Amino acid sequence: MNLQDFVKLLRARWITLCVALIVAVLGAVAVSMLTTPLYQASTRLFVSTAAGSSLSDMYQGNRFSQERVVSYAELLKGETLAQRTIDKLGLDMTAGALRANVSASAKPDTVLIDVKVLDPSPVRARDIANTLSDEFVAMIRELETPEDGSRPDSRVVVEQRASLPVTPVVPKTGRNIMFGVALGLLLGFGVAIVRDLLDNTVKDRKTLEEIAGTGVVGAVPLDKERRKQAAISFDSDNSGISEAFRKLRTNLQFLAVDHPPRVIVVTSSMPGEGKSTTAINIALALAEAGRNVALIDGDLRRPTLHKYLDLVGAVGFSTVLSGGVGLADALQKTRFPGLTVLTSGTIPPNPSELLGSLAARKVVNELRAQFDYVVIDSTPLVAVTDAAILAAGADGVLIIARYGHTKREQLAHAVGSLEGVGAPLLGAILTMMPTRGTGSYGYSYSYYGDDSTSSSSSRRMSAKLAALELPPPKSDHSLKPPQSIAESGPDIVQQTSAKRRRAAD
Repeated sequence: MNLQDFVKLLRARWITLCVALIVAVLGAVAVSMLTTPLYQASTRLFVSTAAGSSLSDMYQGNRFSQERVVSYAELLKGETLAQRTIDKLGLDMTAGALRANVSASAKPDTVLIDVKVLDPSPVRARDIANTLSDEFVAMIRELETPEDGSRPDSRVVVEQRASLPVTPVVPKTGRNIMFGVALGLLLGFGVAIVRDLLDNTVKDRKTLEEIAGTGVVGAVPLDKERRKQAAISFDSDNSGISEAFRKLRTNLQFLAVDHPPRVIVVTSSMPGEGKSTTAINIALALAEAGRNVALIDGDLRRPTLHKYLDLVGAVGFSTVLSGGVGLADALQKTRFPGLTVLTSGTIPPNPSELLGSLAARKVVNELRAQFDYVVIDSTPLVAVTDAAILAAGADGVLIIARYGHTKREQLAHAVGSLEGVGAPLLGAILTMMPTRGTGSYGYSYSYYGDDSTSSSSSRRMSAKLAALELPPPKSDHSLKPPQSIAESGPDIVQQTSAKRRRAAD
């Protein structure tokens, strides 16, 4: 993993990192709050030996004291001295408990010993430290005094007595928090790396192309407004998502130049991947370019198009297939110019049989003859086989994958279902891409100046480009071609000639 991959991982998993950091810091704070405060009292002991008259004797005496210091430090932590201190103060504890709170350390190349005592009570910590030192002095005197009662060669003096401690030394809140921060970062990085390694969802174009075996023809950014209103008003919308669908519309003309697809099935592997919203806006984008588009709700199990477009859902595709109503009567005009919708109709008990019938193919062929494009919103491929049945009789299929949601094995299963029926896969679309972080989608429509001053002119220019964007699809019937620049040319020429005559006069 290089630095760029590491940065991408942090941007993608920053929530995991923050949660781990917060949990670790809160844990450190909780440990500090639950830990019993301990106060520390300390004394200092001085070890001396009988000095000789010569310089050599003085040196030997100093060396003897330094060697004694190490042994004395061990005696200070012994059980005998602890019991003598307990008996002297009348403490309600064992010698082992006192020994656990006593530490003694000898400074190198010195004859000094530092004694430290921890206790929840500052007064008792002071008393234990002073009593322990006094008892140690007495014990050394007993140990070092010869049997004949002569002067001992070594003695210990309390050089500094313990004072009353003011602030506790345990818990060390600052150190605990810093340790919590370090542990949280380490834990967060570890969890983020593990989650990234175990993540089997589709998050980039390369993965989508490898699994689908086709190119990515569009990337649709996440737009929370689509939850309220699935259809985009292309005549007044220049947002990032609208431009993404315009780009998708442009890419459709390069998928099959010799035989451009006119009946397109839009499907996905699982529900909740933006399939219906994508189908609606593909149809609207084609209609914006001056095409006559029919949108079919091929999901006869959980239809949604009539809800998104405010249409009647009781009469539609299934009604026509069952012979209850004619196709012309079931088609519904929408508020969007150029878009006609055939809703699902009543939910039948046998959707797969209806979609695979000759009547279904006849309806699709009739719509092909009447419209420039026919877009079919079908069911997810992993759940049922309805989409594969529709795809087998279509000109091509667009498969949807939702960023960070569609699993790789689900997408591979869906692609395998299409390949099994010989359906031509036109391309893949990655939907709900994040607008921030790794894999983000960005677009800026206004290149110069302020958006508010140029929005109207930008929309007019976008509409003109849309009218010229897609070539008329090849078909066997006569279609009314869109108005071309040549047809509007005489008006422009007449206006220019009039201006020149006025300038000459």
